Amino acid sequence: MTIPRAALYARVSTDDKGQSPDNQLADLRRFAQAQGWEITSEYSDFESGSKSTRPQFRSMLDAASRREFDLLLFWSLDRLSREGALKTLQILNQLAQWGVAYRSYTEAYLDSAGVFSDAIVALLATLAKQERIRIQERVKAGLDRARREGKRLGRRPTVLRRDVVADLRKSGWSWSRIANELGVHPSAVRRTAKRPGLVENPHQEGPG
Repeated sequence: MTIPRAALYARVSTDDKGQSPDNQLADLRRFAQAQGWEITSEYSDFESGSKSTRPQFRSMLDAASRREFDLLLFWSLDRLSREGALKTLQILNQLAQWGVAYRSYTEAYLDSAGVFSDAIVALLATLAKQERIRIQERVKAGLDRARREGKRLGRRPTVLRRDVVADLRKSGWSWSRIANELGVHPSAVRRTAKRPGLVENPHQEGPG
C-alpha cells in the first residue's frame, strides 16, 4: 500500500494578534502522522487570506501542479482562502484536476475522499454561482454610476474605477479581457488594481 505524501498549509492574518502558523502546523503534523501520511512539505503564510499572491500559498500550488504531494491538509477552509466562494471553488477544483486530494483539519466533512465530498463541492458551486451574479450586478452598477457621474466609458475612458476592476477580477476575468472591455491598456488595469480610489486618464500613464 502506497503511503500518501501530504503537504501542510497554515495561515494566520496580520490581524490575528499573538498567533503563529506554528500552532496550526503542530496540530496538522499530529493529525497527519496519526493517519499514517508522509509529510513531505509544509507551507505557512502570515498574510490576509484575501490575497492570492501569498508567497507560500503560491509555492504550495506550484508544487501541487507538479504532483509533489498527493494530499493537502489545511487548518480550515478560511485559512486556505478568504477570496470568496468562487475563488475557493476554483482552488479546490484545480487541486482535484492535478490529482491532489484535500482535507480540512477542523472541518471533517471537507474531505475530497470523504462521503460528503460531492455534496460539499455542489454547495460551493451554488455559492460561487450566486457570488458571480452579485459581482456582475456590482460591476453593472459601478459602470452605470460612472456614466451618471459623467465619466466616459467608451474605447477611451477618462476614468478607471478600482472597484469595477476588482469585481471583474473576482469574477474570473483576465487582465487583457478587462482592458479590452474598458478600452485601456492592460498595464493601466494592473496599476489600478493596486491603487485606492480612481485613476484619471489611464491612457496618459503609458505602457508598463
